[in-house]
Amino acid sequence: MTYLLSRHPALLALLGAVLLWAAWPVRGFAPLLFIGFVPLLAIEHRTAAPDAATGKPQPFFRWAYLFLVLWNALTTWWVSLSTIPGGIAAVVLNALLMTLPLLAFRRTKRALGPGWGYASFLIYWVAFEQIHLSWDLTWPWLTLGNGFAAWPTWVQWYEYTGHLGGSVWVLAINVLLWLSLAPGPAAKGARTNVRLAALAALGLPLLWSGWLLARFQEKGPAAEVVMVQPNIDAYEEKFPSGSRFIPYEAQLARLIQLSEEKVTPATRFVLWPETALEKGVEETQIEADWRVQQVRAFLGRHPGLQLITGITTFVLYPNRAAAPATARGGDGGVFYDVCNTALHVPGASLQAGGPTNQYHKSKLVPGVEKLPYPGIFGALSIFAIDLGGTVGSYGIQDRRTVFAYDGSAANPKVAPVICYESIYGDFVADYVRQGGATLIGIITNDDWWGHTPGHRQHLAYAALRAIETRRAVVRAANTGISAVLDQRGRILQTLPWHTAGALRATVQLNQEQTFFLAYGDFIGHSAPWLGLGLLLLTIGAGWRQKRRQAS
Repeated sequence: MTYLLSRHPALLALLGAVLLWAAWPVRGFAPLLFIGFVPLLAIEHRTAAPDAATGKPQPFFRWAYLFLVLWNALTTWWVSLSTIPGGIAAVVLNALLMTLPLLAFRRTKRALGPGWGYASFLIYWVAFEQIHLSWDLTWPWLTLGNGFAAWPTWVQWYEYTGHLGGSVWVLAINVLLWLSLAPGPAAKGARTNVRLAALAALGLPLLWSGWLLARFQEKGPAAEVVMVQPNIDAYEEKFPSGSRFIPYEAQLARLIQLSEEKVTPATRFVLWPETALEKGVEETQIEADWRVQQVRAFLGRHPGLQLITGITTFVLYPNRAAAPATARGGDGGVFYDVCNTALHVPGASLQAGGPTNQYHKSKLVPGVEKLPYPGIFGALSIFAIDLGGTVGSYGIQDRRTVFAYDGSAANPKVAPVICYESIYGDFVADYVRQGGATLIGIITNDDWWGHTPGHRQHLAYAALRAIETRRAVVRAANTGISAVLDQRGRILQTLPWHTAGALRATVQLNQEQTFFLAYGDFIGHSAPWLGLGLLLLTIGAGWRQKRRQAS
């Protein structure tokens, strides 16, 4: 520890950032998460005392920010492939937001002492992660519990705690390791107890996970589904502005051809990726759309088959009073929403070829599909990441929609999770709580990030949703990686990146509730309240100290 404290804070910040980057999925070594914050805690300890020469407080913010901006840049640099300004903004601003729980921890440690202080480090960070899952500036890609996405056998207990339980695990072990090493007058026996606590905090969740994994059995009736990966380049082929634009008729023909190659009489659903049918259509005119008519013809050749696809749709409103805040227009009294939509097309032999159903993507990417707090951040729109979408926020919906094959429990009820939504544990769980989903179907287009860690990390996070809900996951991605995951979060099948093809899989349809489904994200919901209580105690302690000094 003397070696750590003797290093310059900049070197400690670099060490911590590299450790967290080296731990991150998919190719990282997850156990490094348990030591990644130790250099940061060493920086805080070293800078806690006033400068010996000046007597003034030593800087902490600059080193904490350096640690966070390096971690963000090393781990999520691929965001800049969409636009460099947008990628820089994501890294710089997200790191800045992450300093807030660290500054609060420093203040609480000074006011209430090390015991409360180190407890507050854990509470403030998890409270920040929960808020970061919920507000308009949401970018929870680096939530610490996501770090075990490629190691699902270690975190089978997420079915109880959700992925924020993993964040608590990481932070608790970092704090205990630091306390076992930090310089100070602690008795030998006390350090031994802390080290034993660190071993228990590491080992008991691992044992619990192993026990759950050994006892778990896949549940529910079996059903066959097909996922299509058309491999259409998002920059050059998908849109008319691309240099190698593939006409929409040819794109649809490719989707149908790849589907035909895999479907069988037993197939219940075929999934196409996000915005597979890109050119927009007004929702009351969907049935008349030539693409939907071709889909109907395709389904008519395969009795018993239904389809879920991504599509861009428009929702019209009669006047401003009836339109939500996301609505655009006004010229000629026309108001409308643009929606990133999942479309369900029932087969001809079921429900008499019943009407289509829609779900509007409701967790939107800040700066891409939604301008956060436009009154405040409107001037920052130049940093928006252009993913081939439209200007302004997309329309959303309040509740999750589930696409049911029919009324039978033996057939799938699919949660149509669209791209970015799949990194939100409690949000995805609402498809089960509100709609009784028995299968999670992720439709996405990860080609915006190219052949980088981005699409691999996105796939890995799906394992956490499988564990939290104990639902199988099927994933249709435009350019990859399409995949099938079981209820344990294990990846069973994949299609390689930038390969056209389709997967056929038989999955089981669990109808049981996990603890996480039944009781919600209790860690995330309680952390902000605990953090607020600690902040009030901190403010009160500071006020009392000033009164004593004044008297």
